[in-house]
Amino acid sequence: MKVTVVCGLLGAGKTTFIQHFLKGAGERTVVLVNDFGKAGIDGEIISVKGIESVELPSGCVCCSLKFDLITTIQRVIKDFSPEHLIIEPSGVASVSGVLEALEILNLKHIAVVGIVDAVEFLEFYESGMFGSYFEDQIRNSDVLLINKTDLVDEQMADKTAAAIEQLNPGALVYRTVKAGMDFPLPEAREMALFKAGEPFHCRFDTLSIPLKGATEISKVQKLFDDMCRGVCGKVIRAKALVQTDKGPYRFDLSSGRVDSAPFDTPVAKSRIVIIGEVLKKDSIAKYIGAANLLL
Repeated sequence: MKVTVVCGLLGAGKTTFIQHFLKGAGERTVVLVNDFGKAGIDGEIISVKGIESVELPSGCVCCSLKFDLITTIQRVIKDFSPEHLIIEPSGVASVSGVLEALEILNLKHIAVVGIVDAVEFLEFYESGMFGSYFEDQIRNSDVLLINKTDLVDEQMADKTAAAIEQLNPGALVYRTVKAGMDFPLPEAREMALFKAGEPFHCRFDTLSIPLKGATEISKVQKLFDDMCRGVCGKVIRAKALVQTDKGPYRFDLSSGRVDSAPFDTPVAKSRIVIIGEVLKKDSIAKYIGAANLLL
């Protein structure tokens, strides 16, 4: 069984990359998603295209979830016998922790694809706000995609590439828009020694907001627009699947931008996941009349 680990910071484009990658997949593939937060969303986005997905929600793949990751992979192998397992860790996951779990399972044919956001990479890297696991992701990647290059000038893209190549001179580096690839991934390597980072403890606030019934689309759009403007605290990433009065919709906030689009199937359990620092939880709940927050 081949294993591909797709890593990257919150909102870099991991799920979008997996959707593109799976379009031409001719082998039996299962995607294991480790969403940050108690109400996973990425798994449903992937499975709506007919791909088998399994969710491991509630945080980062690190010491506390390593056992869950190992047992979940064992269950996936037993239940689905995939030819290809794709693992999408949360944006604050330590890739060396994932690779350690794969080593314990004696899985050897591994490829790691790292995705960085060209809009925010240099700011995050130079400030050090995301801790050592940020470098852990880059140093352990075989392929690195500099994504969202359509949103930056060439000078910014060049500086991002230079910083990445300094951290991992052996990786293949490509520039992409919407995580699209017109080139094949390299063959999975035999499992080699991985570069372990320092222990990291997630320090972000997370809100998981369940919604009941159809929600007015204007209220959800207003919430996302105001979060983007900083009204609700420092929101780093937010996403939602919502059954609205205009039908099922997906909302996404990353890189200081809000995107929304109709979703392909009805949403049985509408929810919003917000990740950030010093979040104004009570104010956020009032936008959509949510009575309960899953902290």
